Amino acid sequence: MLPGATERLIDVLRGYRIDLLVVYGFSWRLPATLLRGLPVGAINIHSSLLPKYRGPAPILWAIRNGDIEIGLTIHRMDENFDTGPVLAQQGGIALGDDVTQERLWLRMRPVLRSLLTSALERVERGDSGEPQSEVGASYAGLLEPEFFNVDWSCGAQEIHNQVRVFRFMGVGRGPVAWIGNQWLRVLETRLQPSRGIRVECADGPIWITESEPAHSINDRIL
Repeated sequence: MLPGATERLIDVLRGYRIDLLVVYGFSWRLPATLLRGLPVGAINIHSSLLPKYRGPAPILWAIRNGDIEIGLTIHRMDENFDTGPVLAQQGGIALGDDVTQERLWLRMRPVLRSLLTSALERVERGDSGEPQSEVGASYAGLLEPEFFNVDWSCGAQEIHNQVRVFRFMGVGRGPVAWIGNQWLRVLETRLQPSRGIRVECADGPIWITESEPAHSINDRIL
C-alpha cells in the first residue's frame, strides 16, 4: 500500500457513510480503525475454503497444487488477512484441467449469489459468525520470481500445473523454458502423447503443444 493511501481510503469511505462494506478481490489490508468505524462492519468474499489459502492468490495456488476444486467463503473482516469469523462457505467448485477465468466464473457465480444472500441475512440478524480454526490454515501469497521459469528437474504434473496457472492468468502468459538451443514461453502442455515438443521431466515426458519465442530467462509476462 502506498504511503498515505490508507488515510485517503478511510476518508473516501467515510464520505459515503457506509453501514456495511462488502469486499471482493481487494488486496489491501483494511486498518482496524476503518473496520471499527463501520456501523455493521465489513465482510469479505474469498475464493477458498478458509482457513486454507488465506492471502491474495488462492485460486492460483489451488491450480498450482493440482486441486480439483475450490470453494468460496464469506467472512467478517478483521485487521488480518482472511482470518475473521465465517458467515457462509461452500466447496465443490470444479477447476478442470483447462480452467480459465471465464469458465471458473460461470461455476462460481451461482454459488456466490447464494452464499452472499445467506451471509447478509446473518449480518442483518447481528450474527457474528463462526471463528476460524487454525487447523489446516495455509497462506496463498504472490508467486515467487522463480515460478516464472520452468525447471525440468521437476515432475511432469508439477510443470503442467505451472503452465495452467499462467493460462488462467490470461492469454499469452506462460513460464519461460530453455528447450534445445532457445528460450520459449510455454503456453500449453499435455501429459499424454500429443502434437508438439516432447520434453523429459524428472519422472517422465510432457508435451508442449503451444509456445512462442522468448528472448531470455528474463523475458516474462507478469
